[in-house]
Amino acid sequence: MVTFDAVLFDLDGTLVERTQDTAALYERAFERVGVEPFGAPAELWAALDGPPDPADEVGYLGAGFARLAAQHDRRVDAIGLASAFVDGVDNAQVALRPGTERALSAARETAPTAILTNGPQSRQADKVDATGLADRVDAVVYAGDMPRRKPHAAPFEETLSALEGSGECALYVGNSLGYDVAGAHNAGLAAAYLDDGDGPEPYDPEYVLESLADLPAILQ
Repeated sequence: MVTFDAVLFDLDGTLVERTQDTAALYERAFERVGVEPFGAPAELWAALDGPPDPADEVGYLGAGFARLAAQHDRRVDAIGLASAFVDGVDNAQVALRPGTERALSAARETAPTAILTNGPQSRQADKVDATGLADRVDAVVYAGDMPRRKPHAAPFEETLSALEGSGECALYVGNSLGYDVAGAHNAGLAAAYLDDGDGPEPYDPEYVLESLADLPAILQ
């Protein structure tokens, strides 16, 4: 069995999940700008292009609202809608995902641990603080504040550096194939993919987890 000298975790969708009512958040954004609602949150998510832009969250969401408006034959201030939506987001309304407690405990018993998230500290620190994760890991790195984010190697290297030399045989746990698995492999780490039901192809993570509760068996 492999003995890891560092265990790193993604944050969103891996350790934590939002508890805020997104449907209500969506409706309130329209109310704030005085526009009759159209579409639904699921349609907005589908209209977004890739992961959030940490440097321009409003522009990122605005592009999604613009696409959604075109699909519904509406003309709106897409940036205004996006700004109203972002203003209503409470990043502290998150909870630990099932299995997180067991996974973190097993990781801490195995090696130094860290969180590496692609979001900026201004957004992600509220989630870390609200769930008490800062006290359960040895380091938290916010790649959204770095020149390069996952899947580039630099955020992984920065995180291993924060763990003071660990990383000859490190494991990264995340729920994104294109960012977590690809990034881990690009940086020379093993990857444990938290499967969302689509399967790991076309990537080849070393481990595939149905839930975080499966992680202790890999580490022990």
